[in-house]
Amino acid sequence: MSQWSEQAAKQWDEFAVDWHAKSDAMWESGSRRTILPFFLNHVSAQNGPVLDAGCGDGYASCKLAELGFTVEGVDIAGEMIRLANDRAKAAKRHVHFQTGDISKLPFSDELFAGILSINVIEFTPSPLHALRELHRVLAPGGVLVLGILGPTAGPRAHSYRRLYEEATIQNTMMPWEAKQLACENGFSLLAEEPVYKEGITPDIAGRLSVELREAVSFLTLFALQK
Repeated sequence: MSQWSEQAAKQWDEFAVDWHAKSDAMWESGSRRTILPFFLNHVSAQNGPVLDAGCGDGYASCKLAELGFTVEGVDIAGEMIRLANDRAKAAKRHVHFQTGDISKLPFSDELFAGILSINVIEFTPSPLHALRELHRVLAPGGVLVLGILGPTAGPRAHSYRRLYEEATIQNTMMPWEAKQLACENGFSLLAEEPVYKEGITPDIAGRLSVELREAVSFLTLFALQK
């Protein structure tokens, strides 16, 4: 594991308890509430197993298992995986969780019908390598739902210390860059959906170009087909 990845694992281990305390609210009514409906629009449980790449405390994995999906969950932080296993046990959901780096996944080629990866590749040293690895384990015709933080999203603060020439665990890749990078490396864009920051009403959003909608979003969701 690289120094970057080791530091990311350490920091996410430290964040895990606080994240876990907030995750239900984020997924049910907060910034992540539209992610699973978007995923379900593009991936069916009948098509095969799915991967939650960067699964955190396992909220989405367990919800997908409840809906009939066969789910594998991977996260770089061991504490997140511990919380994910606790969640699955409490919910009586069968999900296989393991610690792992999405830049080097422990799976065979073309295994998954769908992949969910939200705000993960921004925290890898090489988004290109991570995208290629997700492409490798995705079956032909499968769909990757990728979530990329907008430029003014609060978690972007993880990259701030780079301005002092310090090592950070977050790159500065923007949603439009992630979309282009994916489309240049084996994916085709099926759909995208922004999750807006507070203050961006539907009438404002409707007057903006695609690029500006991505710029004012908290995160942008992309459905990308192999």
